[in-house]
Amino acid sequence: MKILLTFVLGAACASATARTPAVNPMPDGSRDMYVGLGFVAAPAYEGARRPRRMAVPVLQGEWSNGVFISGMNAGVHLSDQPSLEFGPLLSVQARRSESGNGTALGGTSLTSMTDGGAPLAPIDSTPAEPTATPGLGARSSGPNRLSGMDVVGARLQAGGFVNVYLSPSLRLTNSVLYGAGRDANGLLWNLGIQHVVQQFSPHHSVSLSAGVSVVNRHYNTSFFGVSAAESLRSGNPAYAPGGGLNGASAGLRWHWALSPSWLLINNVQATRVLGAAQKSPLVERPNGFVLSTALAYRF
Repeated sequence: MKILLTFVLGAACASATARTPAVNPMPDGSRDMYVGLGFVAAPAYEGARRPRRMAVPVLQGEWSNGVFISGMNAGVHLSDQPSLEFGPLLSVQARRSESGNGTALGGTSLTSMTDGGAPLAPIDSTPAEPTATPGLGARSSGPNRLSGMDVVGARLQAGGFVNVYLSPSLRLTNSVLYGAGRDANGLLWNLGIQHVVQQFSPHHSVSLSAGVSVVNRHYNTSFFGVSAAESLRSGNPAYAPGGGLNGASAGLRWHWALSPSWLLINNVQATRVLGAAQKSPLVERPNGFVLSTALAYRF
């Protein structure tokens, strides 16, 4: 779910994240890049009961001028204060088809494999199932309740982020993105908190995160609403949700530095669909779990 903190940010978590490129100034002309391969197991779409498992490429980088890329997100750090991060943010919303969340150009990041960032050409291990067109009032017999629903295309979202450090290990994250949904008018506001547990060995560290998301009516209508035409095709009752609180998540991430160049990141996250979205006939199960692991090389 997008609720998995795409506060990227610095790439922050939801993956909120150890994830964000460092805010300390880098030497002019320098960069810090990670590339690798990961595996993600998550609900096929927000509120789905059926899991989806994907092998995904991971990508994260930062340049000395403040520009960073974190999976499907990109932005610029404009602050020169160590306790404050802010700047513009761009993010690609993945395509959602009848089979669930799909792919978009790009990759996912080490710190936001589960924050809604879509992978590039994932290897989906979930067997394909035929999609049937039900009659009026009949429940879809396809792979999930999205059968018969309109496709939500990939969209470029624009906005900004503001992160505040309450201490060296505790950060409040905040990001706003506009442009999601069928008509590119969906608004997503993510709020979160991240805590980096004191490193318990030279090569291991653990971080905790939690967050909520707030959306406008257009966002919920695109991902959780059912129009009259979609109701006829899918068998789902028509539903027009309003905006408001949309979801919540809590997660734990374990970083293992295998060497100065190789990093293994494991993440487990619990999510829940809330508000008007939870009442949608598309939601099969409001609670979900996301598991991910990634091996990356730094250069």
